[in-house]
Amino acid sequence: MTPTTTTDWQAWQHSWDRQQEWYMPDREERFRIMLDMVEALVGRAPRVLDLACGTGSITARLLARFPDAVSTGVDLDPALLTIARGTFQGDERVSFVTADLKDPCWTAALPHASYDAVLTATALHWLHEGPLAALYGRVAGLVREGGVFMNADRMADRDTPRINAAERALRHARMDEAKAAGVSDWAAWWRLAAQDPVLAGPTARRFEIFGEHADGDVPSAEWHAGVLREKGFAEVRPVWCSPSDTLLLALR
Repeated sequence: MTPTTTTDWQAWQHSWDRQQEWYMPDREERFRIMLDMVEALVGRAPRVLDLACGTGSITARLLARFPDAVSTGVDLDPALLTIARGTFQGDERVSFVTADLKDPCWTAALPHASYDAVLTATALHWLHEGPLAALYGRVAGLVREGGVFMNADRMADRDTPRINAAERALRHARMDEAKAAGVSDWAAWWRLAAQDPVLAGPTARRFEIFGEHADGDVPSAEWHAGVLREKGFAEVRPVWCSPSDTLLLALR
């Protein structure tokens, strides 16, 4: 369904943020560091590709901090893209593209041939290592010389199983407490979306495409860094991490 002015898109954005923060309480800190690195390396008026953009969480924070930035959001999820398009309707700085990142030709649909920064968060763990490595190669072709790619996501270290188990136990205990206090989890949020007259159709199509949740891989930060170097990035390293997540920066 086409977005309408009667839908409260900001309310949907807020509910999406709250649901995501249930999983990642330090989500806003991740975004802040990501934008710090954008400013440090490509300036305050960047052309940005918001990769696997969802509702446009990165784009919203990008434009709030850098009003002269422009953003292209790309995703396949029809429900989240409906919210994104509704939220930014009429903003000439923002455009959205529907594309499957596993399609080798997805970059042809973009409005620009190159970007100062390609940014993504909590998204690429949906991909297995083979498709993810191929995607990194295509991303390298989009980032201009001196530009950056940043991926904020869960990156597992399988060499620290006891630390991993302890961190997971504490995180899930806190999540259980928040859920008992009324916070919506992933499944509850999608049930609400399916009941909304505007989002019901896109939500149904979304589950036809993805199912309940895609079954991807969660390789280590070292794996990501090694592949990004192989694909043409000159420098790669984490610029932020929590006990469960890493923000990896790659410089062309």
